[in-house]
Amino acid sequence: MKRVRCTLQASPLRSAILTACFISLPGFAFAQDYAADSPQVLEGIQDGERVEITLPDPEKQLPLDDLRKFTEVFSRIKAAYVEEVDDRQLLESAIKGMLSDLDPHSTYLAPKDYEELEESTSGEFGGLGIEVGMENGFIKVIAPIDDTPAQQAGVQAGDLIIKLDEKPVKGMSLEESVQLMRGKPGTILTLTIMREGQSGPVEIDVERAVIKVTSVKSRMIENGYGYVRVTQFQAETGGQFSKALNKLKEEHDGDLDGLVIDLRNNPGGVLQAAVATADALLDEGLIVYTEGRIQSSRLRFSAKNGDLMAGTPIVVLINGGSASASEIVAGALQDHKRAVIMGTQSFGKGSVQTVIPLDETHAIKMTTARYYTPDGRSIQATGIKPDIEVKPAELKELDSRPFFTEADLSGHLIGQDEETENKDKQSKSEDQPGSIADRDYQLRSALNLLKGLSILNRKGADAAQ
Repeated sequence: MKRVRCTLQASPLRSAILTACFISLPGFAFAQDYAADSPQVLEGIQDGERVEITLPDPEKQLPLDDLRKFTEVFSRIKAAYVEEVDDRQLLESAIKGMLSDLDPHSTYLAPKDYEELEESTSGEFGGLGIEVGMENGFIKVIAPIDDTPAQQAGVQAGDLIIKLDEKPVKGMSLEESVQLMRGKPGTILTLTIMREGQSGPVEIDVERAVIKVTSVKSRMIENGYGYVRVTQFQAETGGQFSKALNKLKEEHDGDLDGLVIDLRNNPGGVLQAAVATADALLDEGLIVYTEGRIQSSRLRFSAKNGDLMAGTPIVVLINGGSASASEIVAGALQDHKRAVIMGTQSFGKGSVQTVIPLDETHAIKMTTARYYTPDGRSIQATGIKPDIEVKPAELKELDSRPFFTEADLSGHLIGQDEETENKDKQSKSEDQPGSIADRDYQLRSALNLLKGLSILNRKGADAAQ
């Protein structure tokens, strides 16, 4: 801070001299503009002897040299660019540049972008069905959404899109690439992607469609063991999740022996939906908090009393496509030791974006805070590390060598309940199709862990009796 002192002698002309002293101070005219950040100090007015004023810090004022540079570039483009450019277009491009240079998630929302953002959070929109971000100038697939054209065509989390049809994406903004991916339902878009483990680019044809996302799916994977898949956190996801849990309990006619929550390839979504989902499984305590520079970005969300699963063992599956809101749920359940987190490390998007309307049709989406788990861990760029790492693997049942048991020996003594057991085995092999866990190594690992926990719990209960 720069201080300027003006000493005034008591005299009838005191007010006039004081006014002259104020006018002569450079920068004082801007004092009110900085009142919130740089309070003006007016002290020592005692018997009119002196006035001491603290001026705004020059470092906090607008950089005039840089503003001159901006206007110079603006005028050069207007005068010398190969084609005439409209002033409005230039100013809009400047706004886009300001935001996109901050981080991959801050952006300017023109009317169409603003409308599409509202559509995506409501659960119905047109396009391919993938959540994307920018990485080294290319489009990175955070996750394909379940039951969408992208997932059905084979797009995977972590894929780098380098071309859309014949147009290279290098140099495009995220908004421009998203616009190209959206289009009339039924039309084909060819994605050229780079994928880890592949020696060269891979081309995938994806048919555009109206994307209707079913946020929560549930089923019983085995008797007593439930499975809930959350594909994306939308406005109604919290309520749908609670209904799915109650439905599974009704189907089992009581509390479950174990529950698998599948958050793999869940790109996130609405913060409040993630909070409601975690709240359904917690009795009390902090779920998540955010920290930012402005007061409105400092939020804390805590659980209300009541665990819908009443202590049922839970395994949460995550992977590199689990981002943002899904990481909040996994982090909260992990910190409260309410669930075992299994799979691979999550994506690591631990920042909060706030949509700030500028008028009825324009807005900016800007990063305003960071997420923190109940234990104070930042998710940003680190993600959630699973308690048990289980990488994806292809399941293939190997033919075992022929072997004999006592039951194969001619004339063996008939065992207790032997005939009943043989009938049960035959009926199961004939009537039951393969479980989804038989095709999913990570899900099978989660189910096996829950079975082990259930066995230990039963033994502990029997010993207590």
